[in-house]
Amino acid sequence: MLDFRLESFLSVCDTMNYRKSAQMLHITQPAITQHIHYLEAKFGCKLFVYENRLLKKTHQARILEQYARTMLAQEERLLRQLGDSRIQSLSIGATKTIGERVIGEYVGRFLRHPEHELSLTVDSTQNLLELIDRSALDFALIEGSFPKEKYGHRLFSRERFVGICAPEHPFAGREAALPELLNETLICREQGSGTRAILENLLTEYNESISHFRRHVTISNFSVILELVQKNLGVSFVFEILARSSGLAAFSLEGTNIQREFNFIYQKNSGNEEKIDYFMK
Repeated sequence: MLDFRLESFLSVCDTMNYRKSAQMLHITQPAITQHIHYLEAKFGCKLFVYENRLLKKTHQARILEQYARTMLAQEERLLRQLGDSRIQSLSIGATKTIGERVIGEYVGRFLRHPEHELSLTVDSTQNLLELIDRSALDFALIEGSFPKEKYGHRLFSRERFVGICAPEHPFAGREAALPELLNETLICREQGSGTRAILENLLTEYNESISHFRRHVTISNFSVILELVQKNLGVSFVFEILARSSGLAAFSLEGTNIQREFNFIYQKNSGNEEKIDYFMK
């Protein structure tokens, strides 16, 4: 079983606050401090330091954290194997685009079984990676890039990045030249969105930008974007899987063929890959 002092250490890694960790674990703050001092003496290194009154992890603490979280995940896997091997509860994540339009089918199928329980977090890729680092998620489905050397991962699909428009729009089903595209109303996601970043990078290759469209509208909710495009109030850019599921027409920008991966990601050596199999079957 995981040493109780490592549990205290992981709690401090999560909260970066001795007092909050003590409250969460229902022990005293001196006990938390004693546990950290024990580990520092055992491993011969500092685990936490204060910089400008803020608690910071040392490099050695990050190494120990990764080890301890792997051990915790393996312990949970062992307990499942020794007891009831059926997976009944999952905590998963998805990026906004996937969470709003793609993963619902699989969630619905999983929840058809009355004994199954599920927690789904829809957030940015960066926040989901942090949750996986803390073992707060079993796995997440994300689009775009992530440090593949750090995480276990499995390909879900490869998707083209395409334009979408109403079925009656002149662009439907064909290539659009850049000058005629810029004469449209663009409906796009907010700054920081992965799909917006792809579009911005694409336009930069042509020395253009979103501001060069006849009109551009920024909306953070993907369902609203689809509704406006359906009403022929503008065009947008998405992954092809979303175009297929929305009933809208797709088009491409002349001379481009951009693809991105959708991947399941999870902690290495956690045993959580089997949970992906269970979720997807």
